[in-house]
Amino acid sequence: MSRLESMSVLIAVVDAGSLSAAARRLGMPLATVSRKVAELESHLKTRLLHRTTRQLSLTDAGSSYVAACRRIIEEIGEAERAATGESAMPKGELVLTAPVVFGRLHVLPVVAEFLAQYPEIDVSLVLTDRVVHLMDEHADVALRIGDLPDCALVAIGMGAVRRVVCASPGYLDAHGVPVTPQDLVGHACITFEVLASRRAWVFRSGRSEQSVRIRSRLAVNTAEAAISVAVLGVGLVRVLSYQVAQALQDDTLRVVLGDFEAAPLPVSLVHQGQTPLPLKLRAFLDFATPRLRARIAPDIR
Repeated sequence: MSRLESMSVLIAVVDAGSLSAAARRLGMPLATVSRKVAELESHLKTRLLHRTTRQLSLTDAGSSYVAACRRIIEEIGEAERAATGESAMPKGELVLTAPVVFGRLHVLPVVAEFLAQYPEIDVSLVLTDRVVHLMDEHADVALRIGDLPDCALVAIGMGAVRRVVCASPGYLDAHGVPVTPQDLVGHACITFEVLASRRAWVFRSGRSEQSVRIRSRLAVNTAEAAISVAVLGVGLVRVLSYQVAQALQDDTLRVVLGDFEAAPLPVSLVHQGQTPLPLKLRAFLDFATPRLRARIAPDIR
């Protein structure tokens, strides 16, 4: 059995959605396609596919194995092109993850430009506010906001974003403008736990930071929901500056306590640092880095 050929057949089955569709696409007898997948499962001593009369899906083991197969076949293709002196064209699927609002506002426009320039690369963009572990979820690169823990990942700095406290003009007219962080004791606050605790917010105090207790009148699980209810006058909200850029421009929210903002949060692109870097990843990093830096730079002023 040619292991690489069987890997290619398995990928074709997954992409086509069925054994018969893959057989037609490959110009190969259905029995041969079925046998090669079965041989792989026998060699690995695990089931890779769930088969029913109506659909085919990957098992957990199959999902991990197919992702690895794609990387292996892409790397072999790159090595062969390099060995023959052929000009290498980046190709394959790039899996990218980013926070929801930042991804929508800044990453998507860059990805759209990237797709236009690299027609052989397909992008799977996962927008989520949870931290995605690259290896566990087969992501090639992630955009992270915040300090990075010590780890084996390679990080490329994109810039930084501010943490701002905002409220609607109506709320500030009714309840007053806080002048110092301690004034928050008398105010209603809106929280979401991705960015901060429901019990305290951190501010700069000279060269150090201080934690100030707050009263969370409403806790939600997304920044967009927190911003929406702040616009309605429910209370003060603490978010990242890019998340409220439009609301500030429209004067539906106003920044308070600007002199006490905590240190800006770094923005980074992180990847696993494999050597050599896959061409598709190298192409994306080279393309996206200057564009993301240009989009983030105006945030620090």
